Amino acid sequence: MDEHSASSSPIHPEHRSPPKKEENRTIDSRLAQLAESREELVEGIQELKQELQNWRVKLDTQVKSCTNEFLELRSTLHLQQDEVTSSLKSLGLQDSIEEPKCQENSKNSEGVEGCSEPSDV
Repeated sequence: MDEHSASSSPIHPEHRSPPKKEENRTIDSRLAQLAESREELVEGIQELKQELQNWRVKLDTQVKSCTNEFLELRSTLHLQQDEVTSSLKSLGLQDSIEEPKCQENSKNSEGVEGCSEPSDV
């Protein structure tokens, strides 16, 4: 072996790659961070899903409540209309009252059952 060739390729400590154990620790540390971040994201998603479900339940309850109130008001209105019609008939004013012609089980443009206006077709 030549002395010159042995000295021409000295190994410098700054050019060596880090030891494998250090690389593994860095990778393991990063994997642990990613796993923790993933867990936090999953927990956040689960909380959002639960919150959305709670909103759905509240909304369903409000819709049912409003629907029941609407049906009750409609029923009351029909009863009052019948009472007024009956009172007017008993007073002899029925000839001057033009009662709307209803088609049973008809729906208006909003999808609500009730009287429909006669068409001029």
